[in-house]
Amino acid sequence: MWARNLLFIAVCIAGLLAIGDQLLRRNRIDRPADFEPGRFAAAATPSPSPGDIGQTLARLNSEFRRYWQAKQLDIAPRADDLTIARRLSLALTGTVPSVEEIRALENVSADERLEWWTSHLLEDRRHSDYLAERLARAYVGNEMGPFIVFRRGRFERWLSDQIEANTPYDEVVRRMISERGVWTGKPAANFITATSDPTKDNQPDEVRLAGRTARAFLGMRIDCLQCHDDKLGNVNLGYGSDSHSGTQADFHQLAAFFGPTSVSLVGVHDGGKPYETKYLDAEKEEVVPPQVPFAGELIESYASRREQLARWVTHPSNKPFARAAVNRFWALMFGRPLVEPIDDIPLESDAYPPGFQLLADDFTASGFDVRRLLRLIAASEPFTRDSRADFQITAAHEDAWAAFPLTRLRPEQVAGSLIQASSLSTLNGEAHVVLRIAMFGQTNEFVRRYGDLGEDEFTDRSGTIPQRLLMMNGELVKERTAENPVLNATTRIAMLSTRPEKQVEVSYLATLTRRPTEAELAHFVSRLQDTDGGDGDRRTRQEALEDLYWTLINSTEFSWNH
Repeated sequence: MWARNLLFIAVCIAGLLAIGDQLLRRNRIDRPADFEPGRFAAAATPSPSPGDIGQTLARLNSEFRRYWQAKQLDIAPRADDLTIARRLSLALTGTVPSVEEIRALENVSADERLEWWTSHLLEDRRHSDYLAERLARAYVGNEMGPFIVFRRGRFERWLSDQIEANTPYDEVVRRMISERGVWTGKPAANFITATSDPTKDNQPDEVRLAGRTARAFLGMRIDCLQCHDDKLGNVNLGYGSDSHSGTQADFHQLAAFFGPTSVSLVGVHDGGKPYETKYLDAEKEEVVPPQVPFAGELIESYASRREQLARWVTHPSNKPFARAAVNRFWALMFGRPLVEPIDDIPLESDAYPPGFQLLADDFTASGFDVRRLLRLIAASEPFTRDSRADFQITAAHEDAWAAFPLTRLRPEQVAGSLIQASSLSTLNGEAHVVLRIAMFGQTNEFVRRYGDLGEDEFTDRSGTIPQRLLMMNGELVKERTAENPVLNATTRIAMLSTRPEKQVEVSYLATLTRRPTEAELAHFVSRLQDTDGGDGDRRTRQEALEDLYWTLINSTEFSWNH
């Protein structure tokens, strides 16, 4: 009996030591494979090639400069490298950088850091996983849906694989709209089955599919047309002389493309009954023919109905498609879209914000290259402006992108940053499997208690008292700041250095991605020096470091993007 218990204890200790070795080992950060130091330099050449990314960036920045000048707005200075690195990491991976990553970044020459860091993040699996989760909210909602015919996890994994492979965005969307087969083996089909109604034999809901297609892929809110014509001129459809207020028929004719779609044991397939509806003031239901609400000349009639719709939505000449994508990816980078609301973009407007149509045109010309779009946004002057200046920054500066707009972190970003800040090494796909499982569970539980923003995640919301209490007293914060030589940075910092100056610096880098100011350093160094080895009534250095970490994590600076 004793021998068995000793063996069990030995196995547990060996396992902990193995995990500890994995966590304490400094991972090597390789040079990104797609790192091109001179990627944007071609803009300065006399004759840049057509479609050159450097030329596009130069035109993008020029549009914003002219706009700021016309508005007579002062421009915030460029932010420092670590501030930009934090923004990019939050935007592309949903977490702050690790101390390990910061050290690697600072070993790169200053003029190459932005390109190096962007390439590093775009090649990290954390990026594709995080972006897939954020995009899935717009495509299938944030609910788990009908489990029998919907697999959200499979859908997100498929979407992550497409992002990692940099599959053209139009191809990804076409597959979602037109996919056939079983939702487990053909994960894109979950876009259809996410709307399945359990009360109607799990058949897809054409109305919800029409509304989601318009919002997610075209940036159009036409849901109100489901019940009545637009009498107030809020839904304008068509271009130029073809422009008209939306009608109830416009919506239901779009829904009719999904009419024959059905779900059975063999998966999603076409061949069902035509779509029928009862219009306002009509006496009975009638069969509705499929028809797009504008640009009907782009329809290709040789394919199935869903394939026709998919090709029409993603057609290079269907400008709302590229605009909607640019607006959503801009919002994911900044925390707010170029055009608000994010899914209500006018079909035609003389008042589009600077850079909007330029980015949409470049996105189309590049073959809907998402990575190129993200690189352009990351390198742009609006993204690299500071959120502070030697003049008063007002809402007008933020609305015009003359200063980086302050936005609250999303719940997933708060959870991801909490977990990463508790480790000096990078918690990516190479982290120990036990740790990754723990991270997944902790993140889901934290988001549930913090408050999931759902599909309308870009609607401005103020913080709540329960959120503050969760940050101050929640289990995740307690677990990630308490003494633990295997998991937590506070213990490792105390073990790896006895100098309070270095301990304060590393704590700031791990949590806020910056070094402390002179005043902050002096204050916290004095607090750490006011400790002994644990004798008497005075607190230990370890306890003081835990208090420092708790303070930094609960600062406003930690929970805002700036």
